[in-house]
Amino acid sequence: MHILSSDSITGTQVENRQGENLGDIKEVMLDTDTGRVIYAVLDFGGFLGIGNKLFAMPWEAFTIDTVNEQFVLDVDKETLENAPGFDQNDWPDMNDLTYAREVYTYYNYDPFWETV
Repeated sequence: MHILSSDSITGTQVENRQGENLGDIKEVMLDTDTGRVIYAVLDFGGFLGIGNKLFAMPWEAFTIDTVNEQFVLDVDKETLENAPGFDQNDWPDMNDLTYAREVYTYYNYDPFWETV
């Protein structure tokens, strides 16, 4: 079993499989009914928080590189740049499963709460 604290996840660097820096984890969003992670919020681009964009990413999209202590995301920068995102002052309704479903669909994942 592998266990991570929320403090050790928040702020962790994210790279894609090509080794490009995609940003870092800003938040981890939990389903309070099941305790399961719904998605993580990726902070991408900008400088010192200015001009950055936030993305909800399905938790299943991440793998953990324990050697380099980072998350790896199988998404290229172009896909991420064209992804639906939001900014720090305009977060979507994180309880809206329609929004979460759109996030999962964009990254080609089946929402786990809809699978049997």
